[in-house]
Amino acid sequence: MKKKQNKKPAISDIAKKIPSTQQLKQLASKSDTTKSTPQTVPRITNESIAEHREAVLGRARKYIYPLKHSRHRIVKISVAIFVIALVAFFVGTTLALYKFQNTSSFTYAVTKIIPFPVAKVNHSYVSYEDYLFELRHYMHYYESQQGSNFATTDGQRQLDRFKHSSLEAAVNHAYVKQLAKQHGVSVSSAEVDQQIALVRAQNRLGSSDRVFRSVLREFWGWSVRDFKRELRSELLEQKVIAKLDTSTNAEAQEVLAKLKAGGDFEALAAQYSDDTATKDKGGAYGFVIDQNSRDVSPQAVEALYGLQKTGDITDVINSGYYLEIDKLLGEKDGKLRAAHITFNFKDVNVYLRPAKQQHPATYYLHL
Repeated sequence: MKKKQNKKPAISDIAKKIPSTQQLKQLASKSDTTKSTPQTVPRITNESIAEHREAVLGRARKYIYPLKHSRHRIVKISVAIFVIALVAFFVGTTLALYKFQNTSSFTYAVTKIIPFPVAKVNHSYVSYEDYLFELRHYMHYYESQQGSNFATTDGQRQLDRFKHSSLEAAVNHAYVKQLAKQHGVSVSSAEVDQQIALVRAQNRLGSSDRVFRSVLREFWGWSVRDFKRELRSELLEQKVIAKLDTSTNAEAQEVLAKLKAGGDFEALAAQYSDDTATKDKGGAYGFVIDQNSRDVSPQAVEALYGLQKTGDITDVINSGYYLEIDKLLGEKDGKLRAAHITFNFKDVNVYLRPAKQQHPATYYLHL
């Protein structure tokens, strides 16, 4: 049997397979006829531009309208969710404040932003934040310094007392502010800073800014700003009383005039002084005084250290809730012996009572 050989194709065989010139022309002609005829591009002129623009926009509207509809629906849903959340927030906060009387840091922060009222005094509202400001520093002090537990039965009774006193303090301050406005009394930031500087100079609030802040935070849960706020309220009340209590001012000036005319300090102390612990002792404090003495008002300490010699007397000193005249009895090693005659101002309620009778407060928080 003969083996099949793989022969190399002859050139003549390949040539037979090449199409002739006539066949090539026929193929080219057929190819030209099968090519697609290009579309005619419309000519845009000034007269037809509006028509073409409308045609393009018409084709785009079928995509724009669904998108616009979806966007409007998303906006409506978002607004509805926001309104529901806002209503739920207000309802929950209202219940927490007025029904459950929550005193947490969160609710306190909310009252700083939204002025929920606890009472109305004349035409002014007393904010819930004012009430919580008073209450929370009492709670902090008694929990951290006195070990009170407000979860116990006794603690709850103590907390109820604090709530009543804090609400009364917030309402009273609203009346004080109205009296201050009526009588042109105000407290400036400079007066607040001066009072702080006076107290700190006598090392009553710490020897440094760090200690000062630490004392405020540890004892009252306050920042420096909170302390200034409380001090401003206290100074305003004192200035209102000093302005309205003309009889006490007149009595102090009368005694000062008698002293300057040679009157006996001990006899005048026994006759006029409101300090029952010292009036029968010629007004003598009974202890030595230094720059850090906490049993003497900072104003009196400053005035006594400003006297030149033994026997000198001060002018009338406004120590906040009382007036006083001090006398230097002696000095040794930077420590002083002194005596004083005090004149107590009337209680602030003497001036608040008529205002409360004329314009009773309306309470929104019922304890």
